[in-house]
Amino acid sequence: MKRQGKPVGFVVNKTILYILLILLAALCIMPFLLMMVNATRSGVEISHSFSFVPGKSLGANYRQLSDYFNIYRGMLNSVIVALPATFLTAYFSAMTAYGLAFYKFKTNKLIFVSILIFMMIPGQLSLIGFYQLCTKLHMVNSYLPLILPAIASPGTVYFLRQYAISVVPRSLMEAARLDGASELYIFHRIVLPLMQPGVATMAIMCFIGNWNNYLLPMIILNKKEKFTLPVLITTLNAATDLQSNQGAIYLAVAISVIPILIVFCIFSRQIIGSIASGAVKE
Repeated sequence: MKRQGKPVGFVVNKTILYILLILLAALCIMPFLLMMVNATRSGVEISHSFSFVPGKSLGANYRQLSDYFNIYRGMLNSVIVALPATFLTAYFSAMTAYGLAFYKFKTNKLIFVSILIFMMIPGQLSLIGFYQLCTKLHMVNSYLPLILPAIASPGTVYFLRQYAISVVPRSLMEAARLDGASELYIFHRIVLPLMQPGVATMAIMCFIGNWNNYLLPMIILNKKEKFTLPVLITTLNAATDLQSNQGAIYLAVAISVIPILIVFCIFSRQIIGSIASGAVKE
């Protein structure tokens, strides 16, 4: 027995798969929806009941939030840190990955092994030494220590190196060299466009990591007007009356998610567009 030219088992399996995917999507959306709902409820309501019905305390939560700090200033500070750091990570990691993938030199394998080793070392181990270095360079309470280290991102270099090997044909680069193209021209006009989906994927991850970074800004920055958004939200969380602040905390977190969603939509379009333009039609 067939239905529209397809076996019944195929249709049933496909239906079950879609049901499971819908349930999985609902589970992923549920915490985000709960956060949005709690942003409209008071701290007492959040403490005493669990509900997906929006409350009537959105205005009160926003006023309470504004009394503690300027959330838009915190968002601007986070943007000042996250955008340059993301650009530096994406660009220099792609350039490094290109060099490690397609240039043969004596220390190539040694550098690659070093990158793998540094990936395994937690960043917290170097925190004290990094702070001492920033103190000697008079960079405490500056955004530079939060931005410049993004140039060296071992995990991003490793991912993009493997991705470049799989998507960039050597024959294309050799043809460009025969035509007299410089190495920088080859990287910017040939290699980088081909690596665009991988670079966009890592840019999303890097932006989220820099936007949500809490530990390093808390240590480096000591003036409230320079605090990034996660640090400011933590000051609200550490206030005396935690119960009354819960709604304001949820509201601050909900507002802080908006730039992440915008960046995700922008870069996901780049990923889909690059894959679609490079697809082979039969």
